[in-house]
Amino acid sequence: MSDSLVPMLAAVSAVAFVAAVYQVVSDLFLRDRSRVSDRVDVEFLKRKAAGAAKKKASLFKNLDQVAGARDEAGSPGWMERFETMVEQSGLDVAPGRLLAIAAGAATALGAGGFAVRGNPLHAAIAAVVGGAAPIWYVKRSRDARLERLRSQLPDAFDLMARVVRAGQSLGQAVLGVAEEFPQPISAEFAYCYEQQNLGLSPEVAFRELTRRTGIVELKIFVLAVLVQQQTGGNLSEMLGKLAGVVRERYRIRGTISALTAEGRMQGWILAALPPLMLLLLVFLNYDYAAVLFDHGDVLAWTFVAEAVGVLWIRKIVNFEF
Repeated sequence: MSDSLVPMLAAVSAVAFVAAVYQVVSDLFLRDRSRVSDRVDVEFLKRKAAGAAKKKASLFKNLDQVAGARDEAGSPGWMERFETMVEQSGLDVAPGRLLAIAAGAATALGAGGFAVRGNPLHAAIAAVVGGAAPIWYVKRSRDARLERLRSQLPDAFDLMARVVRAGQSLGQAVLGVAEEFPQPISAEFAYCYEQQNLGLSPEVAFRELTRRTGIVELKIFVLAVLVQQQTGGNLSEMLGKLAGVVRERYRIRGTISALTAEGRMQGWILAALPPLMLLLLVFLNYDYAAVLFDHGDVLAWTFVAEAVGVLWIRKIVNFEF
């Protein structure tokens, strides 16, 4: 290879690496919400730009101070988002305890890695893995729980429509969902019903329901209920149509998941090949593979490149809906 091509290839590699890091960071931290979610968030007083106009809207007058204080605070910070994630996971663990577990796991694995290998870089990698594992488990539990809740929404709205059509109130419809459906939707609706029984206004109780879950479909439901209470209309018909809309959205999500399954499988295979090949070489020809263990920097940068590649593939095959 010509010596003049080496700096050019290095520059191209550096630019590609920076672009990959930017794509990963933008995917994880700077992603935009969908237009539907943005419009619903505006109606729930979560944007300061429309603060003056929203204060004049009769739809949101006379709400309790607890909801108003949260809305005036603007976008939630990272700690509030973390606490919301832990709450949405449904696990019996407090945010502080989860952080303590992550810190303990990071310290233990980092110390163990340094004791075994004697390399600070290896210890740092072990500490990062140990600290991220508990948080990753909670996040996976949260995602699975919200997916189950989202799949229950169409049938729950159908039941509420039938209860209202039978002459019962909206509160009785919420109680019906809490009594007839399994977890997790029964727990969320039961909590919403108990909040109203304890004196919290229905508007704030429903808005707290959307805050706890963070599901766009529930935000649409609460907004539709608030509008119906202000303007009137056929509540049972509205709930029936909303059930159809949510069911169609869920069907489209399933179609998209099926269409992107091949890409996700390719990503997992590409990510698993290097460590599997290393294990295979260790068992088949240890002397040949042991050379890699003498170069910890190579293994560390390989791990970093693997992580960047996995996150990049994740950005390609996952998007908000």
